[in-house]
Amino acid sequence: MKKLINEVENVEQEMIQGLVKSRPQKLEKLEAGNIVVRKTRKQGKVALVSGGGSGHEPAHGGYVGEGMLDAAVAGPVFTSPTPDQVYEGIKAVATDAGVLCVVKNYTGDVLNFEMAVDMAKDEDIKADYVVVNDDVAVKDSLYTTGRRGVAGTILVHKIAGAKAEEGASLEEVKSVAEKVIANVRTMGMAIQPCTVPAAGKPGFELGEDEMEIGIGIHGEPGTHREKLAKANDIAKHLLDKILADIDYAGKEVVVIVNGMGGTPLMELYIINNFVQDYLKEKGIKVYDTMVGNYMTSIEMAGFSLTLLRLDDELKKLYDAPADTAAIHK
Repeated sequence: MKKLINEVENVEQEMIQGLVKSRPQKLEKLEAGNIVVRKTRKQGKVALVSGGGSGHEPAHGGYVGEGMLDAAVAGPVFTSPTPDQVYEGIKAVATDAGVLCVVKNYTGDVLNFEMAVDMAKDEDIKADYVVVNDDVAVKDSLYTTGRRGVAGTILVHKIAGAKAEEGASLEEVKSVAEKVIANVRTMGMAIQPCTVPAAGKPGFELGEDEMEIGIGIHGEPGTHREKLAKANDIAKHLLDKILADIDYAGKEVVVIVNGMGGTPLMELYIINNFVQDYLKEKGIKVYDTMVGNYMTSIEMAGFSLTLLRLDDELKKLYDAPADTAAIHK
């Protein structure tokens, strides 16, 4: 295993410390754990909390800041933070308007965030949560009941965060988060697996001429394996699965061409070149495109495609200002 780390047991803490030190005027780390919060807390507006296992950087700490998250709680690599840790994050940023947790649909995350929300309610903190399930690849997996939550989660952070900044109620912020979830779909693939530092070996193996279709973000295998194809053919396969799931015809969309951590931007732009032409051919208008690493799986080589179907409300909130380590608008 070749990795630029120090001690395996300190990976998550040193990563969070490094993130906070990159934006010391904007971010701080709580003493209670690997929890990143805004240095200047919100007053009188709904706060947003998200998180999950480490290894998905810049998610989730990279999205803490104005217009997006108020706190991000990081567990060990690919492992949910505990309910106590999530509760500390909620408590640190809670306002009278309440707290909304954005949870990816993985069993550990859902159970632990749900428990933390209950703990917060017991302390008279108004709190609720939504569960993101944008992955069209599988209905159930090793890690989930139902579809997995993957890169579409970033758009929930962005749009629900903008709604919260407007001063909307907890119920209104939850409602718009659920609207994003209903309109966003993702699918991914890999040509090389990743290695969890504590494991010291890849989560699965691929031959030189093989690719894995339908991967998640926890280093797990996908739905099936096939011979490596050209970039355009792979992108078409993923898009066809997404477009078959909900009706995007005649709609405006936000596109995310998301690198899984080890894919060069050159290759992501090659993929985007096809995506733009293919969507135009299908009568789907691209409103905006994000290309880069947004929800990764350590150093996995591969990519995912995300489409968000827009209406006027979602478009306005997507365009609202944001100031985070990973997204500036």
